[in-house]
Amino acid sequence: MKILVLIESINNKIHPVSIEALVAAQNIASENSVEIYPLCLNKNLIDDLSKFKCTKVLNVESLDLKNYEPMTYLDAAEKVFKAMDADLIMLGHTYETRDWAPRLSARLDIPFLSDCININLSDSKLIINRPIYQAKLIQKIALSDKGLVSFQAGSFSSENLIHENSPSESLSIELNSYDSIKQGERFQESAGGVDLTASDFIVSIGRGLGKEENIPLAQNLADKINAQIGASRPVVDAGWLDHSRQIGSSGQVVSPKLYFSLGISGAIQHLVGMKGSKQIIAINKDPNAPIFEIADYAVIGDVLEILPKLTENL
Repeated sequence: MKILVLIESINNKIHPVSIEALVAAQNIASENSVEIYPLCLNKNLIDDLSKFKCTKVLNVESLDLKNYEPMTYLDAAEKVFKAMDADLIMLGHTYETRDWAPRLSARLDIPFLSDCININLSDSKLIINRPIYQAKLIQKIALSDKGLVSFQAGSFSSENLIHENSPSESLSIELNSYDSIKQGERFQESAGGVDLTASDFIVSIGRGLGKEENIPLAQNLADKINAQIGASRPVVDAGWLDHSRQIGSSGQVVSPKLYFSLGISGAIQHLVGMKGSKQIIAINKDPNAPIFEIADYAVIGDVLEILPKLTENL
């Protein structure tokens, strides 16, 4: 099996979700006869990619793309996939891939499984998991032929990336669209939006905080540890915080080094958005709260009593 991992760049660096896609490919290859080919359209990233274990890092000889350009991504991925006679394309689930990946699926006449959270190879079939019905259920899909798979951010840990020097190769492939379309600026969030995915520390609040006037208690903790404030959907629906702070299946998917869960019960829709966190500290007065099932540290008690003392002693 040959896996093509499409590498995206952000601010001239490897996009974190592309690293996760590479980890997913390495996981499959560790116990199976699988070849991994990261495809890099930004030549500045080749040296960094060559430090990770794979069969060979690929780039297109005539192409050096610093910013996202959909038709070029589409053209390059299609032609490299065919030239390599690859079986699978893996990539992160980003704004960009949502734009061009469905078109690639149509061009190659292969299924596109988007927003997935896990993948395994069993009896020559790929078993892929993805949340459905607002993450109330997990769908398992068996893929026995060629396909295209994108992964939610936080599905795989970059800490599991295997480092090993790998060769690289420039492919001589003629592209249709690159010379005719001017590169534009990379898509940016609208002003006022908060990118929680870039935060190492997040303090997330739920309705257990009681009322909007208690948010400064959480903000004091966040300020103390240089963290961003996140929220569950009920908090956003109540108008306490902006939607840009929402974490979960209908908000942002995060994987910080440390995640404080304050008064959040842990509905599956929220867990999908933060289960990739490296360390989870949960405070809730309900000992049966689902959040405790994935928390590394569980504190059972009134968050309004615990929070000021916790902040004071940090």
